[in-house]
Amino acid sequence: KFCLSNSSPTIARAIVGEELLKQNFPAIHTVGHGSDREPRLIDLHWGDQDAPKITLVGKGVCFDTGGYDLKPSSNMLLMKKDMGGSAQVLGLARMIMAANLPVRLRVLIPAVENAVSSNSFRPQDILTSRKGLTVEINNTDAEGRLVLADALALGDEERPDLMISMATLTGAARVAVGPDLAPFYTDSDALAQVLSISGARVADPVWRMPFWDPYESLIEPGIADLDNAPAGGFAGSITAALFLRRFVEQAKYYVHFDIYSWQRTAAPGRSKGGLGQGPRALLEALPHLLVL
Repeated sequence: KFCLSNSSPTIARAIVGEELLKQNFPAIHTVGHGSDREPRLIDLHWGDQDAPKITLVGKGVCFDTGGYDLKPSSNMLLMKKDMGGSAQVLGLARMIMAANLPVRLRVLIPAVENAVSSNSFRPQDILTSRKGLTVEINNTDAEGRLVLADALALGDEERPDLMISMATLTGAARVAVGPDLAPFYTDSDALAQVLSISGARVADPVWRMPFWDPYESLIEPGIADLDNAPAGGFAGSITAALFLRRFVEQAKYYVHFDIYSWQRTAAPGRSKGGLGQGPRALLEALPHLLVL
């Protein structure tokens, strides 16, 4: 137990290394066990048990080599930022606590290093996730959706009122909207409208992207339930979001952010380096989202 706010204690635990397998988090373990730094799932709780449940899930890939599908050296230079999703949800959690919002907050962070070693997972492996869905590994550099899958499945078991995932997930999102906008996915038109208005109000620009159901077939391979890296290169951010949505069935609302989380050059009010994208919009929107 430790405290991130003055109003309520924060309860935290971490499931580490081989304990991940014992507690049924095989995808997190598979991605991270190639490193000498043990993979883990960090689980934080805060707030009133009887309040609306909000679950934040952040991608915590602390460094991403790409695994056996090794990244070019130029693409690896920014991979210390591949934990940007976890930084975003921790920042949002801290703001929620500081504002003492009337919520039951849970934060889930699968923290791993995607390293290259004799223990690393390989292309064409078949992975069984916490939810029981099998995944054909067609690119070890599409690891973020794998660790998020187990964390989302755990969060979904609690039937939260709102589940939010944030991740530096795809280069396709950067191609679509550039580095300044934070693209998000949701099936709720009302939620999307509130988020868009809130983002404009607090100068945290967000942009809705579609959960396009006709692309579901793109993430279904021949020998497993899901494909972690569909061939063809089309709609990469959308297919990644559809992949994650397969692990969320019981949450009332689900929002996924595919963010860049980085300021490439210094700008007024924004130094070069890690950049918050989405948390201010979400904090502004939360009081309205809780009554949807």
